[in-house]
Amino acid sequence: MNPVLASWNEMDSDEAAAVILPCCGSKRWASILASYRPISDEAAVLRHADEIWWQLDEADWLEAFAAHPRIGERSVPEKISNQSATWSAAEQRTVLEEDSTPLTALAEGNRRYEDRFGRIYIVCASGRTAYEMLEILQNRLANDEKTELHESAEQQRQITALRLRKWMNL
Repeated sequence: MNPVLASWNEMDSDEAAAVILPCCGSKRWASILASYRPISDEAAVLRHADEIWWQLDEADWLEAFAAHPRIGERSVPEKISNQSATWSAAEQRTVLEEDSTPLTALAEGNRRYEDRFGRIYIVCASGRTAYEMLEILQNRLANDEKTELHESAEQQRQITALRLRKWMNL
């Protein structure tokens, strides 16, 4: 058995939920996933994480979205855990290494997105350039609220899966 999972399986429920929370940002998701323990393998963790995610309500999704810094920003809001901030920085590394032109446009796009949808723009940034994320952002600004909420949820699901793999050292 994966040593990370073995240790996690032995924790009490509150501690297990707290340990897994930076992977997603939704307290309800973390609590439900912790309640599935013991989980014997990595594939089961990923499967349960997805199943739980799609059963949550909009408030839980919004809580998870809010646990991310804005795309292209170097500063991290205080409410974000250290682990989540570290993962976000690594996921956005390509973006943050670019010149300021796309970062300025992303900052403006972030403002327009937040004005339109009332939440941060969330995208699975891993391996994407600032220009790619800017193009995605511009396309998503044309979405209606329902479509965009589900696209954001799918992006969060992808981020969660990446972070779970990192957490399990895969």
